[in-house]
Amino acid sequence: MMKRTFFICTLLSAFLFNNESFAISAGTVSASDVSRGVSITTTTTSNGRGYQGLANAYNTNQRNTYYMVTQPDVDSACREKIYNCLADYCGDVTVVPGQRSGRCTYATESELYNYALLCLQKDTSILLPQYNTIGSNTGGLNTAARLCPPYVQQEVMSYLSMANMADELSKSHSDLCLKRRQELEAAMACHSVALAYGNETTSMLTTQLTDACGAGVPGGSAEMVTRFSNAGNVGANIWGWAEKIINLDLNNKGSDWQSAVDAVLASYTNRMNLACGDDLQLNTVSHTSSTSSQPTTLQTVAAIATGVAFPSTTPNVENPYENWSVYMEVQSRSNLDNYQMAYQVVQAALSNPSTTQNAFLNSAQMDDMQKAYIRGTKMFIISDGARCFMVPVATLTDSETSLISQAFANCISQ
Repeated sequence: MMKRTFFICTLLSAFLFNNESFAISAGTVSASDVSRGVSITTTTTSNGRGYQGLANAYNTNQRNTYYMVTQPDVDSACREKIYNCLADYCGDVTVVPGQRSGRCTYATESELYNYALLCLQKDTSILLPQYNTIGSNTGGLNTAARLCPPYVQQEVMSYLSMANMADELSKSHSDLCLKRRQELEAAMACHSVALAYGNETTSMLTTQLTDACGAGVPGGSAEMVTRFSNAGNVGANIWGWAEKIINLDLNNKGSDWQSAVDAVLASYTNRMNLACGDDLQLNTVSHTSSTSSQPTTLQTVAAIATGVAFPSTTPNVENPYENWSVYMEVQSRSNLDNYQMAYQVVQAALSNPSTTQNAFLNSAQMDDMQKAYIRGTKMFIISDGARCFMVPVATLTDSETSLISQAFANCISQ
């Protein structure tokens, strides 16, 4: 029994002694000895210590996440680059008057386009850092100068649109605009009074106008009273004064005097539109006018004295554009869903400045349409490639309607 116990203790001592020697020799194993020993690997880069590798990976991930969030695509990154170029040249778009540079107040689209291209040409910085390869030469493939020029046209039009809206907003809040709005309110009051008391005596008409839009009324003035009081007077020329003397009526109004009163109000409307950047249109009631073929008192007296009738006072003015086409074809750059959309596109092209940004028509098309309308075009045929619409802008005769309907039988007329 003692021998067996001694044998077990001897085995146990040998086992413990072998483990300790193994632990001591683990740290002194040679580099070429791979039979035993423990190899400890740490995730470090560039001779880092501890958890430096994890920290570097975390920083890289944070940087990539930042760029993916703030610059998700080429279009967004280029928009910022191009806008900065235009802002350096013109000044930032703002509604505060006087902040933008004066040289871009009347800048053309081509001027801004050329400057943006020249500005980008010098920008060789990395556009999207999340796609950049560290330590490799990409040959400028990931730079603003290489990727951004195709977006210049789009961003220039966007910049011009924002600049135009900023100008209109600053105009609508300007002191001059508020003054012109008050002036128009006073003119509208005088317009109603002038139509109601136009055939009364001059003193009564002047008194009523002074109360409505005189110097004591906000926006009113003595000049406004005089303009509405004299609107439509026959005494605008020597023949008018002679007729007044013959009739012994110094307050006689000529034919279409109501239209003359409307014209005075229209002048104040135009003044407000220019000052505020608005496009206010007047809707006046149609007035009945006397037939111009009826002879005036002066013509009757002269005919009796000379025995010769006066010729018609209406001159036959030859229209220099009488041979201009009654219709015009226009190609839209975007799809037209229905007739109402086509009608709005045509109306916007005729009422807005040709430099206004439009998704359907370019500046040249809008300018041609406005010239055609002035020269007598009554119908615009606008199409998007798949279908066309006939949009009238003036009343057509039966023969003109028949001609256009036959030539464009497949177009939608309403």
